[in-house]
Amino acid sequence: MVWPGHPGDLLGRRAECAWFDRWQDAVKAGRGGALVVLGEPGIGKSALLDHMASAAVGFRVVRAVGVETEAELPFGALHQVCAPFLTALDHLPGPQQNALSAAFGLRTGAVPDRLMLSLAVLGLLSEAAVRQPLICVIDDAQWLDPGSAQALAFVAHRVGAEPLGLVFATCHALDGLRGLQQAVLTGLGPGDARALLHSALHVPLDEGVVDRIAAEARGSPLALLELPRSMTAAGFTGGFGPTDTVAAVPGRIEDGFRRRVLSLPPATRMLLLVAAAEPTGDSAVLWRAAARLGIGVSAATAAETDGLLSIGAKVVFRHPLVRSAVYQAMPPSQRRAAHRALAEVTAPSEPDRRAWHRALAAVGFDERAAAELEGSADRALARGGIAAAGAFLERSVALTAEPAARAERALRAARAKQQAGAYDSALDLLALADRGPENELRAADSELLRGQIAFARCFGGGATPVLLSAARRFESIDTSRARDVYLQALAAAMLAGRLGDECRIAEVAHSARRLPPASAPRAPDLLLDGLTLLVAEDATPLSRSCAGRSRRSPRRTSHRTRSCTGCGWPAMAPACCGTTRRGACWPRG
Repeated sequence: MVWPGHPGDLLGRRAECAWFDRWQDAVKAGRGGALVVLGEPGIGKSALLDHMASAAVGFRVVRAVGVETEAELPFGALHQVCAPFLTALDHLPGPQQNALSAAFGLRTGAVPDRLMLSLAVLGLLSEAAVRQPLICVIDDAQWLDPGSAQALAFVAHRVGAEPLGLVFATCHALDGLRGLQQAVLTGLGPGDARALLHSALHVPLDEGVVDRIAAEARGSPLALLELPRSMTAAGFTGGFGPTDTVAAVPGRIEDGFRRRVLSLPPATRMLLLVAAAEPTGDSAVLWRAAARLGIGVSAATAAETDGLLSIGAKVVFRHPLVRSAVYQAMPPSQRRAAHRALAEVTAPSEPDRRAWHRALAAVGFDERAAAELEGSADRALARGGIAAAGAFLERSVALTAEPAARAERALRAARAKQQAGAYDSALDLLALADRGPENELRAADSELLRGQIAFARCFGGGATPVLLSAARRFESIDTSRARDVYLQALAAAMLAGRLGDECRIAEVAHSARRLPPASAPRAPDLLLDGLTLLVAEDATPLSRSCAGRSRRSPRRTSHRTRSCTGCGWPAMAPACCGTTRRGACWPRG
């Protein structure tokens, strides 16, 4: 895709290439920054990144690629970026060293603080950039795992005084990257599109056919190169057969890749499948797995000749759509065989990846694989990978046969999904947990999670009765937890009342006051006791926040519980503004 007569320029992308060149000059001068390249699949994002990397003279370029099948593994993409610089880890402050080491499993320790982890990545990359200007290129950023995406976005928003640049390519806008410089790639112009199409054709075509292909491709470089391969003889002769809809260009390209894959010899198809299932692109792992399946080196020839992938130190697909097409084209039995082989050859130092492959290779129930996934979830949680833990546990549930264990794992998975913000998945898993054998603690935990999800979704409305019911369940199981849940229910009721929803503050407070006093009060116990006392005295803004609630007539109270006309709190409360019914100013506290 090179501009004829302009070596080094991409066809139809001269403005973008010039923009990149100016940005690189600024980075090299110490004015670092981040760029985002937006565009639909096949529009040329990866080609533009390749051009930028090849033109980055004097820079060290580190590349990472988001892979859909690896999006659940915590910090996988971040490790791709940071791995070349881990030898300089001891240059970072101790807390940052610990956070990055824990995230990558280099040492055990507490769950890494996200801010400390992000600061560690910023420090590590900045330190490397001081030695040599550095550009980090992240392709397919929409498939980054949440932990990697958050840390890299943090760095992207804070570089500026060092020769460090980050470039992200993504199919759609990502929340974490908003506010950064953006280049939105659109289709090639008519002249450039025809030039690229002619460069891909090996036989002369009627100009009407060329115009039709160019129109259907909508300027997509990948479509211009691939659509001619998928056209029938009638299409090349300008026949009157029906044309595919323009909106389905990415789907048509993937279908074309799928047909090309299915036309290859069986051994080549299986090798492609193993490569598609192995997200790191490590060719050594690919060949070890291929050997397990009895596939020789010669199987790669047909795929490389057809231009679907290249195998060197790394395995590189022509386009991410090729990987997707290969995986979807193969039957489930062969996918399982590929994952089984990969599980057998994955190094013991990568237990999570091995467990994931083994789980995808399982048929029906497999307690061993389920237990390994549960261990992977524990490790992910220890590294702060909540979303990854949810994915591990969700798959573990599907592999568990024993009803009680299945229900417990479903509850754990639901909790992880709720913490990661995947509320629909969490509710589905809670439904699975509820179908397990009767267990009071599990039922209370399940109801608590439902209440917390309702609170997160509607800011209190509808959450109060669910949390109240959960608190009452905990009363006979764990009084301390019951008090914690009552506090959550009271917070939900307070917010619901202020938003004009049905107010149940008095009901929650009355139920909470029936609990025996805490023997060793914690901060939540003291807060709950104070709030319920204020509600019982009916002298606080909490009561008046209920929509439609009528005030009771004033009653005689002591000066310690008398309500302040200025703020509504008890006159002797530390929060009181000091004004009283008498117009006098009482001492604070």
